[in-house]
Formats: sequence, structure tokens, C-alpha cells
Amino acid sequence: MADDLPTIALAGNPNVGKTSLFNRLTGADLKVGNYPGVTVERVTAVAELPSGSRARLMDVPGTYSLSARTKDEQLALQAVAGLGPHPVPDLVLMVVDATQLSRNLYLVLQVLETGVGVVVALTMTDLLARSGAELDVAALERALGVSVVAISHRGDEGLAELGSALESALADPSSARSAGRFPLEHSDALAQDLECVAGALPRAWDAGEDPRRRALAAWALLSLDADDELADIPPSLREVVAERRERAKNEERSIEEELIGGRYRWIAEQTAGAVSEPARPPRGLSERIDAVLLHPAAGFALFLLLMGVVFQSLFSGADPAIAAVEGSFGALADLVRGALPPGLLRDFLTEGLIAGVGSVVVFLPQILLLFFFIGVMEDTGYMARVAFLMDRVMRALGLHGRAFVPMMSGFACAIPAIMAARTMERRRDQLLTMMVVPLMTCSARLPIYALIIGALFPPDRVFGLMGVQGLLMVAMYLFSTLVALACAAVLGRTMIRGGCAPLLLELPPYRVPRWRNILRMMWQRSSLFLREAGGVILVCTIALWLLLSFPREPRLDTDFDARRSAVERELPAAEHAAALATIDEEERGARLRASWGGRLGRSVEPVLEPLGFDWKIGIGIVGAFAAREVFVSTLGVVYGVGEGADEETVTLREKIRRETRADGRPVYTPLTGLSLMVFFALCCQCVSTLAVVRRETHSWRWPAFLFAYMTGLAWLASFLVYQGGRLAGLG
Repeated sequence: MADDLPTIALAGNPNVGKTSLFNRLTGADLKVGNYPGVTVERVTAVAELPSGSRARLMDVPGTYSLSARTKDEQLALQAVAGLGPHPVPDLVLMVVDATQLSRNLYLVLQVLETGVGVVVALTMTDLLARSGAELDVAALERALGVSVVAISHRGDEGLAELGSALESALADPSSARSAGRFPLEHSDALAQDLECVAGALPRAWDAGEDPRRRALAAWALLSLDADDELADIPPSLREVVAERRERAKNEERSIEEELIGGRYRWIAEQTAGAVSEPARPPRGLSERIDAVLLHPAAGFALFLLLMGVVFQSLFSGADPAIAAVEGSFGALADLVRGALPPGLLRDFLTEGLIAGVGSVVVFLPQILLLFFFIGVMEDTGYMARVAFLMDRVMRALGLHGRAFVPMMSGFACAIPAIMAARTMERRRDQLLTMMVVPLMTCSARLPIYALIIGALFPPDRVFGLMGVQGLLMVAMYLFSTLVALACAAVLGRTMIRGGCAPLLLELPPYRVPRWRNILRMMWQRSSLFLREAGGVILVCTIALWLLLSFPREPRLDTDFDARRSAVERELPAAEHAAALATIDEEERGARLRASWGGRLGRSVEPVLEPLGFDWKIGIGIVGAFAAREVFVSTLGVVYGVGEGADEETVTLREKIRRETRADGRPVYTPLTGLSLMVFFALCCQCVSTLAVVRRETHSWRWPAFLFAYMTGLAWLASFLVYQGGRLAGLG
């Protein structure tokens, strides 16, 4: 790509067809989203203009304004105004939805105020005509003072005219600049505010001419306050802005009303004759559907029904693929086990490397399925309705409306749920969502619940209806949800403090999903997971294998070779296989107890004893750090049942029921089981979750905080359950 090509920034509100126009002008094949905030990176490509000349086209994230409070707005401001590492573009191509003219022209006006050259492309004109309204493009062009071209939503109509307008604007930049001609009326007080702030702008911003200086000063007055998340803002500029805002407050003036209201008044006055509305606009299909889907009662009920389908699909739909992945890696491990002689290399390849890779790949079915549903909801326009519907409930807890979908998907797996938090623009909202999503009861906790409930609680029925075991399972799901919401309310007011950003949504019309784009998005997200999070997960899994597998020849209390010799001498040949298999399993359990992981389990026993746990449970907790469900198989090895133990292994359940302490008291009681389930409901026993949080936050600080607060919360809750139960005489 030649460096001397002129740069055209492609900007506009979300859902106006901006990325689609980018593809048509450049031939690129990018994702086209139908949900605010989908485009979050700067993408460039070369566009060929009608005369054969070329220009570099830069796709700017969709945004409603240049306030720079969200990530999208920050990137848009930098790209359009030339702040930070980005030079001022030669031209800005503003894409405007003709059906939402007033809203869209607010951003156009902000860009024009910066003094940069602008060409306007009008989309959705066919939808406007279908509603019975008429648009006078020439009148709009006269009002704005720049070229305005109407283009079709999908075809090539208007593209040639748009290309010619871009060429003309690049050849004569002054013809595309109209900032100096805007008769925006400012009061004397506001003009003084703007002048003072303009004088404090950093030299690095190269404010240049008066229109650009006023535009950046207006941006600073609207954007800089105690609740913004902007970086690299000079303290001197913040001080001047704070002083002018305080002065306006004392004078009972509203800077927001003067700036924002003044722009909208200008738009209303200057474009009044550009659009003629029909006497009675017909009610469109989107409005009729919204009357049901956005209804406070019916809309919420339908949403819960849809989430139930999605939730169940993440369980049942992904199960065959998960089983296939596990079976494939199991077969590969058996193949390697049969090809190599016993020893360290074979154990490392089968139990460390292959098992580690399998623990990464096994998440893919749920990740792919979740992002398929998210992609469909985005492309149809339903995701924006979900955010709108849930915003009031979530806002009361300090969360953004868009946090609801990641939290719901956390019932399946925290990995894709944390990745789904990207749909929120503000870093504060993303962090808060990521910090509470792991508290939701994921599918990895189910084997633990099933084992404990099946072994320690009777299958009795309450009032002859639902069984105790089923009620306990429902109670664990409800418990985790309530704790997650409570933690969101606390963290949102302490560690991740900040006001919840207003949910500004423009509900797009319903559209047919573009399946190719959805599949491409699924591939991109899964590839990113395997590349960046998978490596960390693999390393941690192998490290855990080393912890549970060394030393290779520990000193054992039992001479298992002597026991094998005794079996071969004393028992009939027909009984040798079963007896030797039992001894092998017992030796494996003894070696595990003597491993570094086993020693660690013994070392943490004093910490776990107040919760009702012994050192064997401690080993299971250490092993479960790779994945919670590993707790079941680790206990199976510890108790000599076998590595293939699962929640349905009757032998493991029986051994748990019969396990006693040195004084003869049972280790596992219903109270101990409840304490253990509460611990696993709240603890962060999942290295994969920590790895993905590290990937999403680009820091070890937040995974460390997540692990510390969840582990501390789990210990405290389990302590209260166990010790409180003992005081009440329950165990």
C-alpha cells in the first residue's frame, strides 16, 4: 500500500450501512454487524475512484458522537480529528441513515466543526421512500455546504456519483470544508468557556485553525469529568475544564444544553425543508414486532423463553461435539500409549501434552455455538432490543444492560461468556461483567454437584412433588445467580467504581442474518481463543500434571510389588487380573498422595479443616484448578477407584459414604457435602477462566484479583455454612 495515497476516513452512526459501503468501495470482505459496537478496530483498504486514482479508506468504529467516553468514541475521535498517533485524514466520508436524519446529522455537524473536509453518503433512502416521506438531497447539500450523495442500500446505485464527489473533494479540499460558515450561536459565557479551554489544549494536538480549536474545546467541555475513562489527558486541561464547568454550575447554566441543544436546534432549522413527512406515517413491520418484544411483560417472558432455548442448546447441542473431541483425544492418547514403552515420555505425552491440548479444544463447541447465537441476534437486530429490555434491571445493580447475555451464557461456560463481554464499549462495564460471570454455575460444576448430591442426600420427595436432590440442584443455580448479582452491586461501588454509562441505542430494523458473516465471526473468535488463551491454558495444565506426577519414585508406606507377588502365589489364576488391577489403582492413589500435589493437599489441610474438608479433598481441590470437573476424577484416583471415575461411579460414591477420620467420624456428611458445593459454587477453580481474563484485560492484575476475591468469598461462605450447621446441631 503506497504511503502517498490520500486517506479517507469512513465514519457514521452504528447500523447505517457503513461497513457494507466500505466493502463495496474497496472490495474488502469484512464483518457487517447490526449491533452497536461491533466494529471496534481501525481497518484500512485501498479504494479505486472513477478516474482510476486510488485512496486509502479507513473504517472508523460506529459512534453516535465524538464525546470519547466509550472505546468506539475514543477511536472515532482519534481517527477523525487526528489525535494521538493518527494524522488528520484528507477527507471524511460520513455515512448517514436517511430515516434517522436528525440523529445522524449531529455527528456530521461535530465532524464539520473540526474543519476537516466532508462528503456525505445517504443510505436507507429506499426505506424512507417506502414510509411515504420525501428527501430533498439538494436542500440538504445547501444546508451543510458539502456534497451529499444518495446511494442504494445493497446495489451499485449512486456509487459512481459518490466516487466522483470524493475525487472532487480531494482535488479541492476547501470545497468540502464548511466549519467556518456554521452560524452556531454561542452565548458570551459559552464563548468565554470555549476560549479558555482552547487556550489549555496541549500543543501535541496541533489545534491549528480557530474552527478546530473551538471543536476540540467543545469536546473537552462535554467529555472531561470525574467519571470519564480517557487516558493521556494533561492535568492542566482537566483543571481548566473543571473550573469552567463549576463556574457554569454556579451561574445555573448547563454547558451540555448550550452545546448539544444548540447543535440540534441548528439541525432542526436548517434541514426543516429537506424532509417532508407523510400525514400519517404507516406503522412498519419492525414497530409492530417491537410492540410485542419490547413489552415490559410479554417481551421479558419471550426473552426468558429464548434464553432458555439458547441455554439448553449450549448444553445439549454442544454435548455430541464435546464427546467427539474428548473421544478423539482419548483415542490419540491410547494410540501413543500403545506405541511407546512405559516411562516418563509416554506419561508426559498422554497425560500432559495430549490431555492439555484436549482441555483447550474441548471448549470450542460451546464457544462456537454461543457466538453463533450472538451473531444471529446481532444480525437480526434483536440484540439491541435485549440490551434495552434488561437495562433497567441491570443498571440497578451497577451493570450495563448488555451484561445480561454474557451472564446468562456463563451457565454453560465462563470462557465464551467472558469473551462475549466485548459487546460492551466501556472498559469499566467489561471489567465488572468479567469479574462476576465466573460466579454463574457453569456446566463444569455439574459433575461435582451430581456426585455430592447423589452420594450424601436421599432421593426423597418434598410434599410428594419434587425430589430433594432436584431441589438442591435448582438451589445451587439460584444461589450462584444471587451471589453474582450481589457481587456486581458491591464491586461496582468499590473496586470497579464508576457510574454506569447511559444505554444509547438506535433500534435497527429487523433483517435477515447474513450467514457467511456469522460463520466468519465464529471462526475469528475461536481462532483468537486457540491462539492467545489456549497457550496459557496448555502451559498451566502441563504444570499441574507435573505437580501431580512427581516425584516419579516416591517413598510409599506399602510394598505394592510384594502384594502383587503374593497375589500370583496365593490366588487362582482366574482371579489374578481383578486383584492386580485393584492393587494398581491403590498404588496410583498412594503415588498421588505422595506427589508434590498430594503434599500440597496435606499442607493446605489446616486451612480447609474449618470447612469440613480433609487433605484428600485438598488434593481434589488442587487438581480441580485445571478444570472444576477434574475434582471428581482426582478423588477417584485418591480413593483408588481409577482415573476414569465420574459422577456416576457407584464405587466412588460408596467410598465417599464410608470414608472415616482417624477417630471413626465420617468425613462426608450432608453438611460437609453442602459446604463443599458452596465452596465450588464460588471459588475460581478454573485456570482457563483466569487465562481468558488475562487475555481480555492484557494484565495479570485482574485475574489475580478475580482469583483472590472468589477464593476468599468461597472460603468464607463455606465456613459459615459448615460451622453454622455444626452450631445448629446439623453435623
